[in-house]
Amino acid sequence: MKKIAVASDNGQVTEHFGHCEAFIVFHAADKEIVKVETIASPGHRPGFLPVFLAEQGVDVIISGGMGGGAVDLFNENNIEVVIGAQGAAQEAAEAYLDGSLVSTGSICHEHQHHEECGGHSG
Repeated sequence: MKKIAVASDNGQVTEHFGHCEAFIVFHAADKEIVKVETIASPGHRPGFLPVFLAEQGVDVIISGGMGGGAVDLFNENNIEVVIGAQGAAQEAAEAYLDGSLVSTGSICHEHQHHEECGGHSG
């Protein structure tokens, strides 16, 4: 069983991981989603969310954007990070399971510069 958490707002993948409303957690077995649960975000405190999600048994976190420190903390907690996702949370989880969702690797360096959290053209 794999647990895939999607940082989301209103069922959509959020642009800013630390400020999402909730984490929709998809339980997957053999690339099929067998259970869905929603965990309200406990709030953004530096270093807290990666540990919180690790304690929930999460294996993968999917988000639109995320700071480099958070990525490092997730990696330290053996959670795979997929960033650059967008659209419906369930579609992102399904795309991850079928191998079509690939992390862009774009890290948010400046949270006040919204445009830097999206994809980089060029």
